[in-house]
Amino acid sequence: MIRELGADEIGLSFDAMRALRTHLIDESSYVEQVREQLGDGYRLLGAFDGEQVVAVAGFRLGTNLAWGRYCYIDDLSTLPEARGAGHAYRLVERVKSLAAEAGIAVVHLDSGGQSERQKAHELYFRTGFRIASYHFQAPSGA
Repeated sequence: MIRELGADEIGLSFDAMRALRTHLIDESSYVEQVREQLGDGYRLLGAFDGEQVVAVAGFRLGTNLAWGRYCYIDDLSTLPEARGAGHAYRLVERVKSLAAEAGIAVVHLDSGGQSERQKAHELYFRTGFRIASYHFQAPSGA
């Protein structure tokens, strides 16, 4: 089952999110951060196996000059023991469906280029993504 997690359910997704965001070590800090992001339009979908969230997708809808109205997947993560069961595929398809319902034609995501992400990249290609640009980052000097 896939469903959107409310502010009081964020903690259910901690283990699944931590499989991707390994720097996360404290569940309460994670919950606080995600609650803040919810205020900025971030949404969180969980894929459940029984009562356990085994995969999670964090995304947001927005508008900018480069893309117009868009949907951006910030986070897509599955517990290692649940990989290969189609949870991430179903999450991506659900995000795409929500974007379409909102009149948004394109969904975006970034992915690290590390070789250990090869299975994730295969999933992205299977779900219709293509490599559309390079992503650059630089320190701000702060």
